Amino acid sequence: MAPARQRLRTALTSGPMSVRGFRLLLAGQLSSTVGDYCYAVALPWLILSGDGGPVLLGTVLACYGIPRVVTIPLGGVVADRIGGRRVMLVADLVRAVAVGILAVLASTGTPTLAQLAPIAVVLGACSGVFIPASYTLLPALLPKEDLGRGNALSTMVNQVGGLLGPTAGGALVAAFDAGPALTVDAASFLVSALVLARIRSGADADAPRQDGPAGAEEPPARETSFVELLRHGRLLHVVLVVALVCNLAFNGTIEVALPELAHQGMGATGYGVLLTCLSLGGLAGSLVAARSRPAESPAYLFAALAVVMGIALSAVPYAGGLVGAAVCVCVYALASGWQNIVVVTLLQVWAPPALIGRVMSLVMLAVMGTFPVSVAVAGFGVRHLGAAPFFPVAGAAIALSVLGALTQRAFRDHRSGTEYAPSAPVPPGAPASGAASGVPAARATHPRQDNSQESQR
Repeated sequence: MAPARQRLRTALTSGPMSVRGFRLLLAGQLSSTVGDYCYAVALPWLILSGDGGPVLLGTVLACYGIPRVVTIPLGGVVADRIGGRRVMLVADLVRAVAVGILAVLASTGTPTLAQLAPIAVVLGACSGVFIPASYTLLPALLPKEDLGRGNALSTMVNQVGGLLGPTAGGALVAAFDAGPALTVDAASFLVSALVLARIRSGADADAPRQDGPAGAEEPPARETSFVELLRHGRLLHVVLVVALVCNLAFNGTIEVALPELAHQGMGATGYGVLLTCLSLGGLAGSLVAARSRPAESPAYLFAALAVVMGIALSAVPYAGGLVGAAVCVCVYALASGWQNIVVVTLLQVWAPPALIGRVMSLVMLAVMGTFPVSVAVAGFGVRHLGAAPFFPVAGAAIALSVLGALTQRAFRDHRSGTEYAPSAPVPPGAPASGAASGVPAARATHPRQDNSQESQR
């Protein structure tokens, strides 16, 4: 028991967990995630228990989903201008009020579309601005060398909330109807807002950190504009293309082909088992990422995980029934969870601090914007070809897209801890250096000649 207590004490006093603001953030995330899943159970139950039926439910979800996608770019811009913590705080307060109103309406009967639609629009818009802002907070709280573990721990907390929340929401709805579950969600937003307010007192989460010794005089670095980053940030281009292809392949397969495959031979219970394995695998992937050292060449780790994902997803229909499919789904989710943390950390370190919100808003658009197209194509294809062929096609698309990314030097040669930096202007008549004119240079946060630091990482 003593070694276990010592390991726990070390974990809580070193790395990301030693930062008070990060611990508060995890507590707020857990509360908010549990509340979100209570809402996810209560809202459909509230609507389907009345006279609206599936049509009203679909309309309300559309009123939520469209503003969420539309406001993601706005969230990135505002977070870069006024700070991600402030954006998250305001979004949580507004959502607490909106869900509180919905809880009051639910206690008096089934709300109408005229009541539900404005609330759904507000919630969707707040979610859209919150998402990119949330990716700017960890780089403001943690040193770059702790971002990988910090992202992994943050993801793990969300996944634990995803496991606890549906059970809590279902129990509340079953025992007391939808109103109390919605009240819990509103309260969770208030808890999250309170936590975000307290983070400010522990660390100035909105102020950029100053690197280097105090008083050191260095020439001011030229600031990179977002337009310049879009033009010359080849690494960002590669990540966006990979995100588009992978999510086009994944969303339709999981949301349409997987339930159809389960419906054909595994039943509702089997489908529930597969979804549970998807969550548990993602949690295991986050745990592995948290315990792993940062890869010196993240591109090759990213590609290796993509190959594992492709093989596991391709094998789902051919693995011998429910047990084999569950193992394949779990392996896929483990590799996917680890891979997501690798790429998010890579972008948070690489992007200029003043542009992280906008960079992540582009990535989130690539991830979420493909959902309608992916599920529509999958629905049409499954109807005519069956569910099984979609899995190897999707697996191959995921693996090949990332392997194709390795052909791009900006992705292949990227090293852990490297930041984007604009190319310095070349004086007239100066000899050309190794980099092509107009191609941004890259600078490492840890100098390459510092072998002692590299050996410790």
